[in-house]
Amino acid sequence: MMKKRRVYTDTSVIGGCFDPEFATWSNGLFKDFENGVYQPVLSEVVAHEIKSAPKHVINKFGELANYDAEYVYITNIVMELTELYIGRKILTEKYYNDASHIALATVYEVDILASWNFRHIVRFDKIQLFNAVNLEQGYKMISIYSPNLITTTLIA
Repeated sequence: MMKKRRVYTDTSVIGGCFDPEFATWSNGLFKDFENGVYQPVLSEVVAHEIKSAPKHVINKFGELANYDAEYVYITNIVMELTELYIGRKILTEKYYNDASHIALATVYEVDILASWNFRHIVRFDKIQLFNAVNLEQGYKMISIYSPNLITTTLIA
């Protein structure tokens, strides 16, 4: 049996379940988690960000625990990589959490980082820069996609 792909799911994907523009694909990805197509990978950064979300988004985040979710944590290595992204001006200090999502997914070697953040994360030029730093530091390249490109189940 093939190993399940691990998908780091950032906060935008969870909130996307309730956004008319993104709901079809975010909910489809949740269905993929439920069906065992992918394994969700969550972080303490997502858990922190979700605290200020509306109750229905917090509840949706809680659902992921039912789907064999893996939790990853900030370590010194993750912080060093995050600081490197900021030091290289890929992102500014203001977007520290976004840089942390990338660093967490990189250090924990997830298969895919899923996000709807087209400004700071799912952007070809940024992905190239993140991966240049990753390779220079001895990490694998990270695959970053919006859920519409990885979801196998569409929820109408």
